[in-house]
Amino acid sequence: MSGLARYFLAHKWAVSGSDAAVGIMTQELVKDGVAVKIGHKKGNIPAGTRLVIYNRAIPADNPELMAAEKLARATRAGGKGMVVLPYSKALGRITEDYQTIAITGSHGKSTTTALAGLALMRAGLDPTILVGTKMPDLGGKNIRMGHGPYLVLEADDFHAAFLDYSPAIAIVTNIDREHMDFYKTFANAKHAFLKFLSRTRPGGVLILNRDDAPLHSLRAAIARIAKKRKLKVVWFSTRGAGIGAGGARAAGNGGTAMARKIKKIIPISGAHNVSNAMAVLELGKILKIPEKKILAAIGSYKGAWRRMELKGAFEMPKTKSEKKVRSQFSNIPVYDDYAHHPTEIKATLAAFREKFPRSLLFCIFQPHQAKRLNILFKDFISAFDAADIVFILPVYAVRGRDEKFAHDSAALVKVMQKRSPRKPVFYLEHPQHIRSAVETIVQNMRPDKRLSRSPVIIMMGAGDISDLTGKLL
Repeated sequence: MSGLARYFLAHKWAVSGSDAAVGIMTQELVKDGVAVKIGHKKGNIPAGTRLVIYNRAIPADNPELMAAEKLARATRAGGKGMVVLPYSKALGRITEDYQTIAITGSHGKSTTTALAGLALMRAGLDPTILVGTKMPDLGGKNIRMGHGPYLVLEADDFHAAFLDYSPAIAIVTNIDREHMDFYKTFANAKHAFLKFLSRTRPGGVLILNRDDAPLHSLRAAIARIAKKRKLKVVWFSTRGAGIGAGGARAAGNGGTAMARKIKKIIPISGAHNVSNAMAVLELGKILKIPEKKILAAIGSYKGAWRRMELKGAFEMPKTKSEKKVRSQFSNIPVYDDYAHHPTEIKATLAAFREKFPRSLLFCIFQPHQAKRLNILFKDFISAFDAADIVFILPVYAVRGRDEKFAHDSAALVKVMQKRSPRKPVFYLEHPQHIRSAVETIVQNMRPDKRLSRSPVIIMMGAGDISDLTGKLL
């Protein structure tokens, strides 16, 4: 939503909007020139408004949305024509104005979109980029306004938003059991991804991850879509040559070798990020960007907001009984990460383990949305295996999408403790006590030679856990 607000600002629209609470994004939008109201009220809509765009997470009985729809009906009758659109439909109309490269998947969308945008910039194609996170490479913004024909877009699968887009090139990183509160079944989710691929313009290109089993299982249906719409299909892989399906071509003979080359140059850890970069390499081939420029773009990537983002250092205070604090506990790095799905948690912790093979990993996790926690409860139990010490916070309640369920954070901790009784797993009922809790654990670690490895702290989740990082630091 913030990226779209900036898009309209760049096109000289007067932009206002509202959010439920003050946050980093709302504060930045105010600096950019957006008139931001806190709280949703019918009086927030300025006179003369021509277009109202809302997030699909907003419930139908939201007073501001109801007022907007009432005004739209009245202005239509009066011939003034105010329009009310969900985010995806507004963005869908914009995709028709570009050669849109839409990048989707249950995981990895933001990183892949960022890398793809950088590759097109490096090639001098001057793309417009709209991504779901802030990027240092874009001056800390989530949008870049270009003058070239390409729009590099993170295509959201939430509420099947991507079905409103019209891409010339579609990239899918993976398909997982995500947003099950909307899709209900995994079969429905996979069907939505197929419908998204069928939205690709005739003569376009599909770039797909062969290593993802759920996606690759749809290859026959994808081949039928490709044949009907005359699409070129590219299956990429980090484990060898891609296998074509119905008009597809192989992704080359050196998938494994190229993955090794990417791993050496990409500044972010994790096998999943190597896979994301492989998708961008295939995109570059389609656009005839020299491989050297694509690899240079990948190698120059500065990361993204809340994606393994280093926030600062946790300084352990000295106590009167200690004459000297061991150096490994005096400057503990603190990272912030957006992972909130079990698959993302596993992949992110594996990446941290790769980055810090000898460190003690603290994972402080805030579950996001009670329904997700309950639907994927069994998967969450083993999601933190790569962490050495785990804190689970209360569930972050999503306005309009949450209710009470059988399993909460305390229940998750109990099951995790029973499964791994020797592993330190804690429920932190009062997150505001985060610093004292971490201090207590680190303090008790010091005399124990078995736990003498230098720690790393990972703040993880899609809610407001990033606000706690300041308390920790």
